[in-house]
Amino acid sequence: MSREVVAIVGRPNVGKSTLFNKLAGAKISIVEDTPGVTRDRIYADVEWLNYNFTIIDTGGIEPTTDDKMLSYMRKQAEVAIDTASVIVFVVDVKSGLTDADYKVADMLRRAHKPVVLCVNKVDNREKLQYDVFEFYNLGLGEPFAISSAQSTGIGDMLDEVVSHFYEKNTDNEEIDLPRIAVIGKPNVGKSSLINKLLGEERVIVSDIAGTTRDAVDTIVKYNGNEYIFVDTAGLRRKNKIEKEGLERYSIIRTVSAIEKCDIVVLLIDAVEGITEQDAKIAGIAHERGKGAIIAVNKWDAIEKDDKTMYKYLGNVDTTLSYMTYAPKIFISALTGLRINKLFENIDIVIQNHALRVSTGVLNDVLYDATAMNQPPSDKGKRLKLYYMTQISIKPPTFIIFVNDKSLMHFSYKRYIENRIRESFGFKGTPIHFIIRERKEKGK
Repeated sequence: MSREVVAIVGRPNVGKSTLFNKLAGAKISIVEDTPGVTRDRIYADVEWLNYNFTIIDTGGIEPTTDDKMLSYMRKQAEVAIDTASVIVFVVDVKSGLTDADYKVADMLRRAHKPVVLCVNKVDNREKLQYDVFEFYNLGLGEPFAISSAQSTGIGDMLDEVVSHFYEKNTDNEEIDLPRIAVIGKPNVGKSSLINKLLGEERVIVSDIAGTTRDAVDTIVKYNGNEYIFVDTAGLRRKNKIEKEGLERYSIIRTVSAIEKCDIVVLLIDAVEGITEQDAKIAGIAHERGKGAIIAVNKWDAIEKDDKTMYKYLGNVDTTLSYMTYAPKIFISALTGLRINKLFENIDIVIQNHALRVSTGVLNDVLYDATAMNQPPSDKGKRLKLYYMTQISIKPPTFIIFVNDKSLMHFSYKRYIENRIRESFGFKGTPIHFIIRERKEKGK
C-alpha cells in the first residue's frame, strides 16, 4: 500500500512549522515570528497508530497579495494541496478568525479533499475554549484545539487525520502492476523516454526545464507484460530554483511518486554527466528502499571512443557509491537505443526486490562468512552472530541476532551484505539489516 501524503497549510505565522517539527521529531523547518519565513516546502515521514505517512510543510497562504514571495508560497501550497490525501488547515486562536482564513477555507473546499481544522496556540484550553468555537464558522467541521509548542491536542488531531486514510484505502483498490517511477533532473529526457515506450506523444516534451509539473501514470505494455510508468517533474538545485521558479513545486510530487513505486529509473544526462543533484535524487529512492536502475540518456549525442563507457561507469560508481547494486545502461530516449535492455533490467530488479531466501540457506552463508572473516572485537569482547532471518521484501530486510550490537561495525555489516549479494544476487535492490541483541544461553 502506498504512503499517504498530508499537507499542513494555513496563513503565514500561524504555527505550521512548529507543528511540522513536532510531528517530524526534529527541527527541520525554520521557526520564526516573521511571516513568510518557511519558504521551502519540506517533507518528513511520520508514524501514528501503525500508519506511516509523509507530511508536507508549506509556506503560508495569502489568498490575495501582490507580494512576489507570498504569491510564490501560495502557489507552492496549492501544489501541496493538490498532491495530498489529507489537508491539515492550521489557524491561530490568538489572531482570531480573519478574512484570509475564510478565503483559504474556500480554496480547500474546492480541492474536494478531507480537511482537518486545527486551532493552534491554545496554550490555556479553559481560557481560550470559547475562542476556539468561533472557527466553526469556517464550515469545515469540528475545530481541533492544539498547542504545537506544548504538544497538547495533537493526538486527537492525528486520530482524525488517519481516519481518512482508512476510508480512502478501503474504498479504492490499487492496480496490482509493477510501478516504475522515472526520476531525474529537469530536461534530462524523462518525458521523451515515456513517449518512446508508448510510441505516441502523450507526455509534453519541451526543452524548457520543468515542463512536466504533474506526476503522470501511464500503462505500458511490452512483450506481453504490463507496467505502470510514472513521469515526474524534475528536481533542480535550490539556488537555481529560487531564481527560476516553478521546478521547486515538483519535489513533493517526485517524492510521492517514489513512495508509490516499486522501481525507479534514474535518468542521467550523458552530455552533462552525473552531478551532485543526481546523487541527491537517487538518495531519496535508496533511503526508501526502492529498486533502482541507472540509465544514462542521450548516449547518441556524445562522441565516444573505447574508453568512454568505462569512464562514465567509474564516475557513476564514485558519485553513487551507496548504490553500486543498481544496474547501469546507456540509452537514447530519442532513438530507442537499448530500450529492450531497460525492460530486461526492470524485470530482473522487480524479481530481486521481492526475493525471499530461506533461513537455513541464509545461515549457511552467514556461517561461511564469519569463518572466512572473523567478527570484530573491542576491549576483549568479540562480536558473535547467532543467526539471521529474512522478515520482509520490497526491499529485502533481514534481522541478525548478535550478542552486542554496539560491536557490529558498519564495515562488517557491509561485508555480510556483500557475501549475501555474492550468494543470491539481489541485483538492483537495496538490502536492509536490523541488528538485534540476544543473550547467550545460560546467562
